[in-house]
Amino acid sequence: MAQRDYVSRGRSTQKKKPSAKGRKPAGNAQVNGAVAAKLPIIRIVGVFALVIGFGVFLWSIKDNVEEDVDTQVSRPIAPTEESLPELPEEEWEYIKTLPGYEVEVEVKEQEKSDKRYLMQCASFRTRAQAEEMKAKIAFQGLEALIKQSSGSNGEWFRVILGPYESKRDAEKAKHSLRKVNIATCQIWYWNL
Repeated sequence: MAQRDYVSRGRSTQKKKPSAKGRKPAGNAQVNGAVAAKLPIIRIVGVFALVIGFGVFLWSIKDNVEEDVDTQVSRPIAPTEESLPELPEEEWEYIKTLPGYEVEVEVKEQEKSDKRYLMQCASFRTRAQAEEMKAKIAFQGLEALIKQSSGSNGEWFRVILGPYESKRDAEKAKHSLRKVNIATCQIWYWNL
């Protein structure tokens, strides 16, 4: 198959518009050329008018300068004792009156209840797992007990801390265990 040269072939066979060979360009082109030649002259005259107007404006305001304005660069002058006002004496009244005030706050004493709080941290099927949890708790300075319980679902080994006199003490122990990722502890009212 022979290669075709699309560039040398020219345009496809489309209908060409008849060209106006004998026509002259319209008079519009002559008018546009005259306007284009006058446009730079108009711009130059406009710029000169603005510059001259700005100069006249500056010339007119130069005589309006106030005479009492210091034209020299003002330098900071060191103050003298005569030029400074006298320092006012400060009176702090609250220093004298504050010790006389007392704030009374009523704080209820915590009532000691006969309820004791126990905290269960885990429940395991084997005693070895419960001993391992008890050792982790012991590293935090807390003492845990392992209680064996039997029920309908088999034998369980519970890891219990306490008893605590107040819930605040139990919460304190719970937060210290949470720092070492033992977050399964729950506080309940229990009796051993």
